Amino acid sequence: MNLNFLFLNTIRILLFPISLLYGLVVILRNWCFDKKLFASASFNLPLISVGNLAVGGTGKSPMVEFLIRKLQHQFTIAVLSRGYKRKTTGYALATKLSTALEIGDEPMQFHKKFPELAMAVGERRLEAIPQLLHDCPDTQAIILDDAFQHRAVKAGLNILLTDYSNLFTRDWFLPTGDLRDQKNSYRRAEILVVTKCEKDLSLKEQQDTLKEISPLPHQHAFFSYIDYGEPYHIVTREPLTIHSGIEVLLVTGIANPAPLKKYLDQRTQAYYEIDYSDHHIFSIDDLRAISRRFNGITAKEKIILTTEKDAVRLIKFEQMLNGMPFYVVPIESGFLFKDEDRFTDLIVTFIREFKSQPQIRYGT
Repeated sequence: MNLNFLFLNTIRILLFPISLLYGLVVILRNWCFDKKLFASASFNLPLISVGNLAVGGTGKSPMVEFLIRKLQHQFTIAVLSRGYKRKTTGYALATKLSTALEIGDEPMQFHKKFPELAMAVGERRLEAIPQLLHDCPDTQAIILDDAFQHRAVKAGLNILLTDYSNLFTRDWFLPTGDLRDQKNSYRRAEILVVTKCEKDLSLKEQQDTLKEISPLPHQHAFFSYIDYGEPYHIVTREPLTIHSGIEVLLVTGIANPAPLKKYLDQRTQAYYEIDYSDHHIFSIDDLRAISRRFNGITAKEKIILTTEKDAVRLIKFEQMLNGMPFYVVPIESGFLFKDEDRFTDLIVTFIREFKSQPQIRYGT
């Protein structure tokens, strides 16, 4: 593991010149939007963007789900995502027949958990938003998943996430670092959320972090954590309580499985892991390899565990999975320092007090 870590870091250092070029392109693009050389459209309904400056792993999915839970009973909301790594292109509204290959794993996850929600995908959001409103004319607000860098559309409220263990202030441009946007782009956000904090984060650690990220006077800063729920069977949804006597084969294809591994460290005496790349499309050969690895575990009590995002890419093998002890662990976001109500009130107030514009406006 250490050798792999050193190897990857060496490669990243060697790619530093590419990072400089990438950074220049990003800075030039942002400058063009700032100077209104590139058009940015505002729509006459509340748009809430959830995004980050880095690639993957900051907890966007649980944050989107948190917003859905808090808003769905007060407003008619919809979610629009790019549908990253789907096998289709263009706009699509999720239906009962949709699959992860057609709309992407994260949108499929939202669709399965909130089937009454209007869930759409479209890589060109400027075109997808009118199509979504045509399909769902009663929509009162749209959550834009992973849209902070998509400046062709200007959201009325931007929620920017940054991982506590990898704050954007300490990062660098791809591929040397994880940043896909420049650090000072954080100024465009109205809300900053430091995610994946320890539940016992101290006030001193909070203040030190606030000092480092330096929120502007108009910005609201929050600290959140992730919480894992009771695992359930991937097919039957039968619940299971993980205890120290169970050995686990952890199967993940996500950007940052570290928090999940820590969760297992605290609950099991031993676990094994198979890590795939983020958004990995599972094949029948993968499932056979997982089965062989699992059969090689000699413990009397053992299970296979995966994430909800991975589950929507695995469920196509439902017949095989039905006979296996294959479980899914749900994940949710929570807020530290009793700030959940303050965060929710900001979102609800934004929607309620939004003033419709007579037409689409251009320019930032």
